[in-house]
Amino acid sequence: MDTQQVDTQRAYGILRTRITTLDLAPGAALNEQHLAADLELPLAAVWEALKLLAHDHLVVITPRHGPYVADVNLPDLEQLSELRVSLESLSARLAAQRATADDLAALAALRQEQIATDPADAQALFAVDHKFHQAIARAANNSYLAQALDHFFGLSQRLWYRVLPHLAFLPSAVEKHIDLVEAIRTGDADRAEGIMRHHVADFYDRVRQVLAVQGR
Repeated sequence: MDTQQVDTQRAYGILRTRITTLDLAPGAALNEQHLAADLELPLAAVWEALKLLAHDHLVVITPRHGPYVADVNLPDLEQLSELRVSLESLSARLAAQRATADDLAALAALRQEQIATDPADAQALFAVDHKFHQAIARAANNSYLAQALDHFFGLSQRLWYRVLPHLAFLPSAVEKHIDLVEAIRTGDADRAEGIMRHHVADFYDRVRQVLAVQGR
């Protein structure tokens, strides 16, 4: 990988994080010269990163107004939830069928990390939840599925950050991981799929309720 590709990937990673965590708000104009100076990266690398983010539907590039952060709203949540409920459920089923001893050890370690996390720290719990879902995707042993899940998680993340202060149910939601890990450990694919389907669908339902109240 040459220097420009490395710089592009670095710019992409930083900007993607800033967008998904709402540090760069939906609708915000993106001046590539200012971004390049802020990131201390070449302008060409920043521009290529913005094009990649446009492909991810996180940035919109227009001929007249230039690039800006894509908007995000309730209709987006509806479409994303349809995909993630199905894909996460498939991931759990495959993990129950394919998880190795190393995969199970990784899930057990994440459960300990979750237990050690302050229940009042919604952002930390959210981060552990993400790592947990990534670990299950790895255990499913399907790289295309893992990539798709990570992509849709990133798109969903902006909606979740909007409602994060209102997610009082988050500690109880991540407790579902206990049953899910046990289903994967025992190879009960039907149970793992069902638990994950309910877990993800219930989470989206609660986020949907908060967004509806906010008029999003």
